[in-house]
Amino acid sequence: MVGVEEKAGMRQSRSASAAQVRELKGLGDLAYRNAAEPRVAVLSRKGAGGEWEDVTSAEFVSDVASAAKGLIAAGVGVGDRVVVVCGTRYEWVLIAFAVWMVRAVVVPVPPACSAERLQHIVRDCRPAAIVLEDGGHAATVGAMQHELTDLARIWRLDEGGMEAICRPGAYMDSTAVRFRREEARREDPAAIVYPVSTVVRTRGAVLTHGNYLAAAEGVCERLAPALQRWEKGKAATLMYLPLGESYGHAALVACMMAQVRVGLLPPGGVVLRELREFRPTVLVALPRLLEAVHAREKRRARDTSWDNLNSYNAATDLAVEFDKAERKGAWRRMSRAMYEWMYARIREALGGRVEVIVCAGRLLSERMDRFYSGVGMPVFQMFGTVETGGAVTANAPGERRAGSCGRPLPGAEVRLSRDGEVHVRGPGVFPGYWNDPGATQAAFRDGWLATGYAGAMDGEGYLQVERRLRPQASLAAALAAPQPRPWVYRPPDVVASVAEGAAGVDHAEAIERRLLSHPLVSQVMVISEGRPYASALITLVSDQVEYWRLVNNRPLAMSREELAADPDLLGEIQAAVQEANAAVPAEWAVRAFHVLADELTVQSGLVLASGELRRDVILRAFSEEIDGLYRDFEAGQRD
Repeated sequence: MVGVEEKAGMRQSRSASAAQVRELKGLGDLAYRNAAEPRVAVLSRKGAGGEWEDVTSAEFVSDVASAAKGLIAAGVGVGDRVVVVCGTRYEWVLIAFAVWMVRAVVVPVPPACSAERLQHIVRDCRPAAIVLEDGGHAATVGAMQHELTDLARIWRLDEGGMEAICRPGAYMDSTAVRFRREEARREDPAAIVYPVSTVVRTRGAVLTHGNYLAAAEGVCERLAPALQRWEKGKAATLMYLPLGESYGHAALVACMMAQVRVGLLPPGGVVLRELREFRPTVLVALPRLLEAVHAREKRRARDTSWDNLNSYNAATDLAVEFDKAERKGAWRRMSRAMYEWMYARIREALGGRVEVIVCAGRLLSERMDRFYSGVGMPVFQMFGTVETGGAVTANAPGERRAGSCGRPLPGAEVRLSRDGEVHVRGPGVFPGYWNDPGATQAAFRDGWLATGYAGAMDGEGYLQVERRLRPQASLAAALAAPQPRPWVYRPPDVVASVAEGAAGVDHAEAIERRLLSHPLVSQVMVISEGRPYASALITLVSDQVEYWRLVNNRPLAMSREELAADPDLLGEIQAAVQEANAAVPAEWAVRAFHVLADELTVQSGLVLASGELRRDVILRAFSEEIDGLYRDFEAGQRD
């Protein structure tokens, strides 16, 4: 138990830490600030024997400084880019902080990235150094060396490890690192983040040290009442969010700032198994993890007996109602205690010690939000995009609205446009896209960042993000240009660009051609003859769907039918359809589409040997799906 005096001391300590945070000039200072308490553990990693090992703040800053000296000795200068193709592991954190400490710019790339996408990123940012996790992309990078005149070093962690990076600076005086760090400013670029997408040529969002620090400061301030129950270094979370993505960056910086120990999920680690072993007190999760745990326990209850399933459903309802109730009297607490056996199973699935859940990504439903909070693990949802440093709104203890993304963080502002799009501004908003003033200008509306998401806001300022309206400027600008199509053959005339408004253009064909330039789309058939509006049947490229599955962490158990119906994947196709519609008059726009689970083949009798679709046969084969695209319209006509 923590006494009253200890709690007061912890609050004073937290206040002192907050003052120190505001004085940070860059992310590199964060490692040195934590080193003021050298024995406090800041990270945990798996050892050679599979056991968890803690890394103290003193050990971490020493390792970062060694890597920073190696970068300087290798010729990495201020503002130089360092591409890091690596998964979530201790070396990623070391390299990122070393890059920030020498005022260079980290360019994170998920290891599952395709060769074509990596080539685009490298050509676009022109790095001074590249760090590869293994030999998976070695051939791709090696083949590009002749055109990359700025590239000084390529390191592979599976060959030389961190020692190869540190070796050049082994005898360098540490003042070289200190001079770089002391010259850092919050306006310095810290990262160029290329949003994860199956579109190859996306624009890189430039995020500054100030963007990351402002977002992390806001999150830490908002969640401070929930974190004050633990002494420094006693709160811990398991990092399973990919560090190559924006939410991973934001979570890492916020945890380091709040001195929440971060356990780094090992490659190939099973999340639920590692959660039970690591036993975090704070869970930073995507909605699908919480949904999956609830669904798994429900399935176990059903497999045991229908009585157990009924009890499980009743316990879920009770937890939801318990969270809704403003007054939680003895009767409600006793009723809730009747199902403690079920709630204990949920808590044990997440490690058994979780007391706070921070949920990022798409919105968790109000029911699931209230369920976990009713179980005793309050959920604090937040919202952010790549362009906002990962966070711009968040719920807080005492200021929590279930099913919402919370209110704007300190210093941030949120408004809704006339069509309901969420616009934001504040210190966490990025300055622009890398080397692309046009895309940067397209991302803003009178100084406000247009997020591309539709939302609603109540009278108290709580934001609820509803759906994606359109792709963000980084993706929209890329979709306007022809995209490379790896692995899939296309006749030259099919991938030709469509000139808008050209005389004699078949508008249905124009939409099909534009859609076929999207890397996810394999085949398209627009349907309009004898119909009130145009619709489309779409199939997906098998290899690209598998890549999408990997980068979006969808389980391998998902069938092709389930993937084809995935809301996030359909959102990407919807964005491509909207982009294609811009090439034709409004009356020819595709207003509905259906994604088929499998590609159409010659063997199925739906495609000619030349690759041409047998349209009449397809119309008959998928008549039910096509009729479904017009059912709502016809019902409206009858009404």
